[in-house]
Amino acid sequence: MTEPQSVQAYIDQTPSWPDGTPTPSVPMTSMQWRIWVLATAGKFFEGKVVFMTGVALPLIVEEFGLSAAGKGIVSAATLAGIMVGAVALGGLADTYGRRRMFVIEMLVFVVFLAGLTMAPSVGWLVFFLFGVGVALGCDYPTAHLVISESIPSRDRGKLVLAAFAFQAIGALVGTALGFVILTLDPSLDAWRWMYGTVIIPAAFVVCARLFVSDSGQWLMSRGRRADAERELRRLLKRKPQYPKQVRLAERAGSPHRSHHRHGSWSDLFNRKNRRATLLASVPWFLQDLGTYGIGIFTPTILSHTFGHGTGNAHNVSALIARDLQGAKGAALVDTLLIVGIVAAVLMSDKVGRIRLQVLGFIGCAVGLAMAVLQSHVEEPMRTLLLFGGFMIFNLMTNLGPNAQTYLLAGEVFPTHIRGKGAGFAAAFAKIGAVLTAFAFPVVLAEAGTDVLLTALIFTSLLGALITWWFRIETAGVNLEEIGR
Repeated sequence: MTEPQSVQAYIDQTPSWPDGTPTPSVPMTSMQWRIWVLATAGKFFEGKVVFMTGVALPLIVEEFGLSAAGKGIVSAATLAGIMVGAVALGGLADTYGRRRMFVIEMLVFVVFLAGLTMAPSVGWLVFFLFGVGVALGCDYPTAHLVISESIPSRDRGKLVLAAFAFQAIGALVGTALGFVILTLDPSLDAWRWMYGTVIIPAAFVVCARLFVSDSGQWLMSRGRRADAERELRRLLKRKPQYPKQVRLAERAGSPHRSHHRHGSWSDLFNRKNRRATLLASVPWFLQDLGTYGIGIFTPTILSHTFGHGTGNAHNVSALIARDLQGAKGAALVDTLLIVGIVAAVLMSDKVGRIRLQVLGFIGCAVGLAMAVLQSHVEEPMRTLLLFGGFMIFNLMTNLGPNAQTYLLAGEVFPTHIRGKGAGFAAAFAKIGAVLTAFAFPVVLAEAGTDVLLTALIFTSLLGALITWWFRIETAGVNLEEIGR
């Protein structure tokens, strides 16, 4: 009979040849791949919905006659929902389990998305956008946890970031889809079709998530060893079967089931976890100021810089023409998001999370500085600097802070508060995204592009400094060892 081991030890285990030589790796099981694919869906939908707003926004502004402040409220509604959902619902994964919240969040997403396509007024529009954001906010910690707690430690960074890459793919698809729909249906109602294309795929994901295995690490943290062994057997089912038996051991010093700790929010700020909380949340906040501001308003910034703002459109046809031009430019810039996240997937476990995050923040500052310089030169250098700067920004943000902040937030906390920690970090970050989304239209109209971009250069450099100051490297670390 095999000796009892921990959940992660079984997941990390590799078979050996008869002479005792270990094999290089063990292929992922079908359940592990299923969990990964279904977790990528949430990131894809987030990228698609949030960044498609950049194409939909001019149509929404025209249909409902929004002011600059109203435009900011609509832009910020989804991000505000993400902020609330991450902290209010994300932490529930620590209480009710990873799988249960994995299903509920996507169901909420479908319901509010359906309402969004039929919104009759600005009030309902903001309400449904907020609800969509709440669901996506819950997905931030939950999707990370269901992946990271079900795969080998050596592959964790690679596969979590590969799933996160679908946010960039969703951003590109959302922008491109907005362009296609506008081309096929050049009317103010086209924005409803943009959001409606997500409903059926999301409903399919709800059904599929019902049948994945639950987290053995979470079940063990609740003292449910028999349930954890059953779910681990489901997770590791393969042919030929390996391991043949699953016998889980209680961690040294772990209390009995009736005394298992239910992590509280205050645990995030005690002496033991405070450093992790600062590292997970503050750089992410600073990163979101730039990523969502540039991401959502790239079409607007490009139009504003080159003198084709929607304010110059005297009819619906002219408005849609300008929107199409902005969408094409944004799609070109957004391709670098995918290049950046691919580089992050390949380099994160080798170079380390902290180094890439610091390097990425500095690279973002360089790209933004190039975009600022465009106002001081003539064509064609002006266009080259603006597009080149935004493309470098997108490349470096996804290589560094956009990817690594998400990865670190789900790794630096112990199991019993991992959902709360990742949820708090995501929620705190979205405060920055909401502020940016609300303030960008107003500041852009009053102060211009240079002021905005210069401020983001400062926040990027500050993000690099704080990351290095509070650094905790988690590459290759067994998650069960975190917080010991």
